[in-house]
Amino acid sequence: MLRRQTAPKDLCRPAWIAGSAECMIIAGAADRSLPFAAAPLADAVWPRKLILVTGGTGFVGQRLVEALSAAGHGVIVLSRNAVSDNLPDSVRVITSLLEIAPATRIDAVVNLAGESIAGGLWTRKKRARILQSRRDMAAQCRDLVARLECKPEVLITASAIGWYGIRGDETLDESSTGTACFSREICEAIEQGAAACAELGVRVVPLRIGLVLDSSGGMLGRMLLPFRLGLGGPFGSGKHWMSWIHRDDLVRLICHAIAQPSLSGPVNAVAPNPVRNRDFVKALGKALHRPAVFPVPAAPLKLVLGQFAEELLLGGQRVVPVRAEASGFRFRYPTLDAALAAIIEHEKGDAP
Repeated sequence: MLRRQTAPKDLCRPAWIAGSAECMIIAGAADRSLPFAAAPLADAVWPRKLILVTGGTGFVGQRLVEALSAAGHGVIVLSRNAVSDNLPDSVRVITSLLEIAPATRIDAVVNLAGESIAGGLWTRKKRARILQSRRDMAAQCRDLVARLECKPEVLITASAIGWYGIRGDETLDESSTGTACFSREICEAIEQGAAACAELGVRVVPLRIGLVLDSSGGMLGRMLLPFRLGLGGPFGSGKHWMSWIHRDDLVRLICHAIAQPSLSGPVNAVAPNPVRNRDFVKALGKALHRPAVFPVPAAPLKLVLGQFAEELLLGGQRVVPVRAEASGFRFRYPTLDAALAAIIEHEKGDAP
């Protein structure tokens, strides 16, 4: 059961105090012992805070908002729609950051918004929309921070491992350099935009996110049906690397980054054990008890999808989470087999 509490609006008061106009206190939280319960994902964040999430109705954002809300934190979600059936009732939904009053005490901002890079061919117009959506949101976040009377403690922004460019077998950490490609251009726009908030005294953590795994969306969500039909297989030669992370570990890492005042700068949001594409599809076939022997040739992928296929389907990076682990973060799903087993088991539990 959820209840809204109200109290006087003291300037720059701690956002977790029961009674904040934006902070909802959760009564009767879900069973925290369940493997996929949401609340424990936000255990690192304490005491209670008020957190702004842009892109909070997306694949990652929805799970993050669910976790924060279930753990008793106040959450404001920026969304194109004023009403969303996919968010907890305790969440305040806004359609513009201008709706946030300057006196509002926001403890953290998590920026997950931006035009999908996987929503079709990378035409000239599509590329422009992808870049502009990220530049616009970065500017809006900067403007919000500038006018807030009390600055947020931290901005977490979603970048990606595409920052490193298309690479071979070299192992990449946060100190590695990048090579030119459109994925890197996107990530540079994100990270440069976030740097403007650092100039205002806010701790900034760009998360360079790998392939996010869950059955409800992302690349894995699209792969499940053909693999269940026994039609799955490697893309091209299958030799390229896939650096991945279970969605719940990504939510936990976001919460860890919010809670760690010493953590700033880029952090690789990937599990510690990247795999080649051929090993990924083999593991997925094993988890589904299906063969994975039908390769998707590289030539038709390049012909139909162009650079999108070259960068996201046939190219990759071997990335490791050096800074996350050095800061004390421990992955719940460090290996692909463990991640896929948990996802498939949970999906079975959700089946009617």
